[in-house]
Amino acid sequence: MFVNSPVESIEFNGRHIFVKRDDLLSETFSGNKARKFAYFLENEFPGKSVLIGHGSPVANSLYSMSALAKLKGVQLEFYVDHIAEQVINSTVGNYAAAVVNGANIIDISKMADRQERSVIEYIEQKVLPERDDCLFVPEGGRCEYARYGVHHLAQEIITWSQAHNLLQLSVFLPSGTGTTAVFLNEYFVQHAPGIQVFTCACVGDRQYLKQQFNLLVSDASMHPHIVELDKKYHFGKLYRPFYDMYYKLLMTGIEFELLYDPLGWMCVEKLLDSGLKQPMLYIHQGGLLGNATMLPRYQRKYDRAL
Repeated sequence: MFVNSPVESIEFNGRHIFVKRDDLLSETFSGNKARKFAYFLENEFPGKSVLIGHGSPVANSLYSMSALAKLKGVQLEFYVDHIAEQVINSTVGNYAAAVVNGANIIDISKMADRQERSVIEYIEQKVLPERDDCLFVPEGGRCEYARYGVHHLAQEIITWSQAHNLLQLSVFLPSGTGTTAVFLNEYFVQHAPGIQVFTCACVGDRQYLKQQFNLLVSDASMHPHIVELDKKYHFGKLYRPFYDMYYKLLMTGIEFELLYDPLGWMCVEKLLDSGLKQPMLYIHQGGLLGNATMLPRYQRKYDRAL
């Protein structure tokens, strides 16, 4: 397993913030998905020669699963609802890199037997019942298997905090499905109650994120604290404050991705402004490959060159 990513310190809004650099875990398999998919990397699955996934054709999980499949010597079949022409034609980003890794990306809008099924319905009804050589991973790695790698991450954070005599610590990371955040906080509640996880809902709203927590950890006392901003930002849309935050963070010497991290750091600002005094550790969950396609979109919209 790829472990022990470095921790760096940056200055942000006049405060020193620690950054857990999970984007540096490995050149080929890093960030949030490397933690969530660690179980699949570390274990063998006899008779399984195909890894099945689904989601967006530009998702970080597509590239990460393609890297995982390549490391394990299996074929990735990744099912998507549709693929835009510009994504197919792009030579950079998650889709292009996954194709280079050998991923078979299947657009079910072109399948004659789709019959208005959703992607997950198509996989469950048309793919998995007919084959026994497949290992299925839910979208974004939201499954019990993710607990394995996320708990390893929690152990690293505890070891680091003890080495630096930080008895109280706030850990922040933005959430999609909330899998990493809830499994992290679960471990801290059980083993290091002085460490508390804060997160924000990047996909959906607070209620959606709470539902995702409950699917994995039913005990609400183990759920992270959800930070909300006054304004609602819709996932995948381009916002000037996100673009400005991206450049503000570049000035710290660390590049963050453009989908989740801008909202995450805006929520960090809110926490700091609210008077939070204890040290903060922000988890850099990788995803930088997606900037190759997101940054030009921002530049076209807001006319700001690098």
